[in-house]
Amino acid sequence: MGLDPGLRRLALGTLLAAYSGPVPPDWAVDLLAEGLAGHTLFGTNIHDPAQVAASSAALRAGRPDVIVAIDEEGGDVTRLAHATGSPYPGNAALGAVDDVVLTRQVYSAIGAELAALGITVDLAPTVDVNTADDNPVIGTRSFGADPARVAAHSAAAVYGLQSAGVAACAKHFPGHGATVADSHHELPTVDVPPALLRQRDLPPFAAVVDAGVRAVMTAHIRVPALTGDGPATFSRAVLVDLLRGEYGFTGTVITDALEMKGAALAAGGVGPAAVRALAAGADLLCIGAKVDAELVEQVAAEIVAALADGRLDRGRVEEAAGRAADLATWTGAPGTPTPGVDGLGYAAALRAVHVEGDVAELTKPLVVQLHADSTIAEGRVPWGLGPHLADAEEIRAVAGETDPEALRRLAGDRPIVLVGRHLHRIPGGPELVDALAGIHPVTVVEMGWPSRWRPTGARAFVTTYGASHANGRAAAQVLGLAG
Repeated sequence: MGLDPGLRRLALGTLLAAYSGPVPPDWAVDLLAEGLAGHTLFGTNIHDPAQVAASSAALRAGRPDVIVAIDEEGGDVTRLAHATGSPYPGNAALGAVDDVVLTRQVYSAIGAELAALGITVDLAPTVDVNTADDNPVIGTRSFGADPARVAAHSAAAVYGLQSAGVAACAKHFPGHGATVADSHHELPTVDVPPALLRQRDLPPFAAVVDAGVRAVMTAHIRVPALTGDGPATFSRAVLVDLLRGEYGFTGTVITDALEMKGAALAAGGVGPAAVRALAAGADLLCIGAKVDAELVEQVAAEIVAALADGRLDRGRVEEAAGRAADLATWTGAPGTPTPGVDGLGYAAALRAVHVEGDVAELTKPLVVQLHADSTIAEGRVPWGLGPHLADAEEIRAVAGETDPEALRRLAGDRPIVLVGRHLHRIPGGPELVDALAGIHPVTVVEMGWPSRWRPTGARAFVTTYGASHANGRAAAQVLGLAG
């Protein structure tokens, strides 16, 4: 026996799906006509602006008020520029500059670009306060470690995006910045009292609610004092009592991807995770990136079954679908035209570069880029100084497998510029840098989160606060190596 058509449509109205490839498949469009709330675009869906605009138009043919969402944070997390790196610096760089007008301008420019392509919701900004240097998933996606600074820039980012008619989605509530685990792979725990959350992690969320943010994304993190053994995504105490009751949020609560281990393992699958998230107060359920028609139908069927067996109240699901529909309706409003600013992102990235030491006389250096793993959120986006070098040799190396003496011989009379991301976290990274600096002139460029670690004996330590295309060009320019 098939699903009740009305209940199936109701369930579909709470789901944010995805598809593979540059052209929406028939099922992705057909499901929109049958009630699916929308789709999230990932790097595999992006080839060029004309193609993205055609894809969003094809989705709109399925239903005019479709939600077309994307993770376009600028900086290290970009979908539109996944092939080259973003022309904008990310949040850490903007926080380092600490000019809220600039932050609003950058996000307004990003919003204008998205709006022109038919994208209606940006799953940004990240408003987590990154208080853990070893945080493997937030880092440079954060405006910084100071709650007041993060709050000010988070509000500016929301104003910027939404001035262009693109809904902002602040993430990850109630704060992912103190974690030392990645919720894509496991369920991180932040074992602190609620009072510390209110002081350290929650001020940016209060600021974006005051700024009128249209959506807030949940975190697949465990805060035992609030969530018990499960993630915040499944916690009514977090999503209803705290976010809506205490902070007064009236917009759409969007889950982080339910395929992530922090949610799916905790619930026993994507379908059960969807039911638990809805019961807790979530409205729009992001299924994930690896989605097909069968998975969407499975999740919808699980929601319908939960309505039948009492795990879900129909009024709760109707409320969720209504908030998702409200988000779609808002994003259909025409945006405020935003004047373009040529080179805005590159100029902003240049302002963020911080130099400790002497970067003079780096003529024709040997540039050594150390391998660094990318998170699932970042994806395999190109980074480094390579595309911006005018007259310098560049090689790639792996920290734990590279002999500093061999690098010294290869460099000869040339100075070495060693480039890395999160150097303090790369196995063997600090040891390689210190050993090399002890036998050869070395300038270190850190393109990840700026920890308290500093190399011993290096000529200079240069911090870019991110690894976007804009950050790379800025570093090359400061070092006098740009073409």
